[in-house]
Amino acid sequence: MSSTVGPGLQDMARDLVLTQNVTLDGVVDMSAGWADPGREAPDPAQVALNAEHMAAESALLLGRRTFVDFRGFWPAQAGTDTTGISAHLDAVPKHVVSATLGDPGWAGTTVHRGDAVETVVTLKAGEGGEICCTGSITLAHVLLTADLVDEVRTFVHPVVVGAGRRLFPDGGAPTSWRPVAARTFTTGVTFAAYRRS
Repeated sequence: MSSTVGPGLQDMARDLVLTQNVTLDGVVDMSAGWADPGREAPDPAQVALNAEHMAAESALLLGRRTFVDFRGFWPAQAGTDTTGISAHLDAVPKHVVSATLGDPGWAGTTVHRGDAVETVVTLKAGEGGEICCTGSITLAHVLLTADLVDEVRTFVHPVVVGAGRRLFPDGGAPTSWRPVAARTFTTGVTFAAYRRS
């Protein structure tokens, strides 16, 4: 998963949006249990913002681990989820980059066994709305390194965990991003979106 793309490939038909929950100290790894979608009542303004993002999304892109986590959690929320996320995830076309995943076991899922960068270049060249990648830290790092990400959306949680994998990979080339949106919610979570300059 270490390929890079040539000049001009970032200017494709569909935007790739990387959406991540992140701690105040920049960690996206949730193994410490700092983010739990079912732990607290969401701010209605955040639910509305998520709905806006989901309405623009025509495909969901995931790595194997995040896909398995989602598959084990969200379908079980059908009927009780008031955020619309469960219904959206059932309906949206899902693309998983994995060399080891067998039957995905979730309708509307395509497993891509080839090179991650080539897969995403092909997906971006299609027509339709945004492609969203969330979680999937290894895949996200590949996409950032290959300069395939058009927008980064972060939901910053007011916690510090001290260790864990971060949003941007170590050793990457310096890049510039311009802020395009920011919101703060009653839960203390702050949303910020950045476009590639």
